[in-house]
Amino acid sequence: MQRSLLNRSLVATAVAATGVLLAVQAPAPAAQASSSSTFRSTSNPVLFVHGYTGDGSNWNTMASRFRNDGWPSSYLDQWTYDWHQSNATTAQQLSTEVDRLLAATGATRVDIVSHSMGGLSSRYYLKNLAGAAKVDAWVSLGGPNHGTDSANSCFDTSCTEMRIGSAFLTALNSGDETPGSARYATWWSPCDTMINPDSSVPLSGATNTQTACLSHTDLFMDATVYAQTRDMINR
Repeated sequence: MQRSLLNRSLVATAVAATGVLLAVQAPAPAAQASSSSTFRSTSNPVLFVHGYTGDGSNWNTMASRFRNDGWPSSYLDQWTYDWHQSNATTAQQLSTEVDRLLAATGATRVDIVSHSMGGLSSRYYLKNLAGAAKVDAWVSLGGPNHGTDSANSCFDTSCTEMRIGSAFLTALNSGDETPGSARYATWWSPCDTMINPDSSVPLSGATNTQTACLSHTDLFMDATVYAQTRDMINR
């Protein structure tokens, strides 16, 4: 009788242990895909601002990736402007373009994705032209936010404004570098030979991300930078 009770006790203990083991080894439920990776009703139109010597076609690869993730073409504005002129002049034209995009889409705010010098005119817009109220997220890919020594060899008005210590940058960076309620983010590469020093890109108050070893133009072509940019603006 005692042996029978002992056997039943051992069996019960083994079953219980097996149940615990199965519970520990049971696979966790598959993680749900992040909603930030696809377009949704609350997503904003995206205004792309190219850099020095560029044009709207620089964004063909990134815009195509946004379309593949559900963004309608009407929400992707590959804007072109005269890159010779002062970044302050470009900012005024950018203000008009933002208003046009908002009217065309019915949205209340836009997301701005800029490359290189495009970050300066768009920052000027947010800081000095009441743009912060119309921008939800602002992105700078390799922006010379605190200047670059590569601008010492060019003489267009816009390029001289990119020089370290220029009057334009001194005024732009005075006080709060990320004013208003917009979300600011920068990406910089340790292999970007156009922006020197690398520390020029990050802004106080922004989310600042170091990329892999990418060239200056790779920043708007790279798939990882795209995915990070998409998820940041689409929160």
